[in-house]
Amino acid sequence: MQDYDLLVVGGGINGAGVARDAAGRGLSVLLAEKGDLACATSSWSSKLIHGGLRYLEYYEFRLVAESLAEREVLLKVAGHLVSPLQFVMPHVPELRPRWMIRAGLFLYDHLGRRTTLPGSQAVRLDRTAYGAGLKPALRYGFLYSDCRVDDARLVLVNALAAQALGAEVRTRTECVSARREDGVWRVTLCSAEGSEAQVGARAIVNASGPWVKRVLNDRLGQPSRDDVRLVRGSHLVLPRLYDAEHAYILQNDDRRVVFMIPFEQHYTLVGTTDVPHEGEPTHPEASAEEAEYLCRAVNRYLARPATAGQAVWRYAGVRPLYDDGTSDPSAITRDYTLRVDDLDGAAPALSVFGGKITTYRRLAEHVLEKLKPYFSTMKKPWTAAAPLPGSDFGGRSHAQALAALAARYAGLPQETLQGVLRRHGTLAPEVLGEARSASDLGEDFGAGLCERELVYLQQREWARSAEDVLWRRTKCGLPMTEAQRTRVAERIGR
Repeated sequence: MQDYDLLVVGGGINGAGVARDAAGRGLSVLLAEKGDLACATSSWSSKLIHGGLRYLEYYEFRLVAESLAEREVLLKVAGHLVSPLQFVMPHVPELRPRWMIRAGLFLYDHLGRRTTLPGSQAVRLDRTAYGAGLKPALRYGFLYSDCRVDDARLVLVNALAAQALGAEVRTRTECVSARREDGVWRVTLCSAEGSEAQVGARAIVNASGPWVKRVLNDRLGQPSRDDVRLVRGSHLVLPRLYDAEHAYILQNDDRRVVFMIPFEQHYTLVGTTDVPHEGEPTHPEASAEEAEYLCRAVNRYLARPATAGQAVWRYAGVRPLYDDGTSDPSAITRDYTLRVDDLDGAAPALSVFGGKITTYRRLAEHVLEKLKPYFSTMKKPWTAAAPLPGSDFGGRSHAQALAALAARYAGLPQETLQGVLRRHGTLAPEVLGEARSASDLGEDFGAGLCERELVYLQQREWARSAEDVLWRRTKCGLPMTEAQRTRVAERIGR
């Protein structure tokens, strides 16, 4: 039986972030994920790194400040996955007065340590491209900045970094039971094929998202009054709704906001909803009612109305929010709560309730602060300045990195180079190897995905199914035909 300092249960953004941070502090780490990395909530987000402008109305000042500070950190350490994005908020006087929006944006500009992104400003919509696609009657608005992110790949590169630092990452591996024995945890893990393994761990971090309560109570045997509220957020991906590269944040008459975000070159991402989720969170689906809600919200503003039937993709994620007793799903705190249980000062189990992708790195730091009393030799925090795999551009811009890659691989298709750089950053040469022509890349599956990259995803990034490849490690499944997606599945199964 192999022993570890730390077992992390859950391979979403929080679990991967904790595993990376802990491994870098000198702990021996095992990350166990019952499915694929980022296969649940962490890959079904709105793809944003943001402070949460609307959280100011709920007085979540600490969360917003931390999120804004983390936005700056992630721009630096995850530069190939996190990029600036301008947001336009059209002003509708009957929903929120102008003074309230100005006050909120002033706080948004100053709560965090903003050094990279510009501050907010008022804009005219009827005289500039900031009103692209909107009804002509909308004349005034506000402009501010946040960031977009490839959420699933952010999880993945954290797992890659943890592995590079000595952590072991086991996907398709479920924690089925654990008990304390002689001051340590004795844990039974079960693979997807049904084989069991016993491991020991001095501490466990339960970062299992929507399953956090179940793992804490049933697998770890810890009674708890803490509870989690499952709230579903659904999204539509439609053909481009407007010809501009900024996003829109749209006020709705229920006081929520809905985003329209440029997505994967040819699409617009519309989301999200906030509805209670009943039943298993494993495969949530966007309901017809949610799709209609999103269309109604954006059609208040669009010159050409959108319909749910236009959607080329729908997806939904279940947010595991800490149950703070709030009845309105939109008002439930997005902040996180960390619960620690131990026995006579040993064998702690730390459970993560809530959280959001933007604050995952700080959450990991807080987790390890809580575990510091159990690991006296643990090293200091280190992740704020350490680039994630693929993001050390050495001061070059993305455009300069693409130009250098194109010069090195002059015989390869531009679409392939762009996709590989966007997904892998400075690790792109590891994917492309010594390829000199398109034939060196193997089969072309379409949408910029080649056989060489597919093999890399299987061998280096734990991909085991077509879904892993097409919808998490890439988004190539979106523009592909059904025949192309089937061909990828056949190649993986070969």
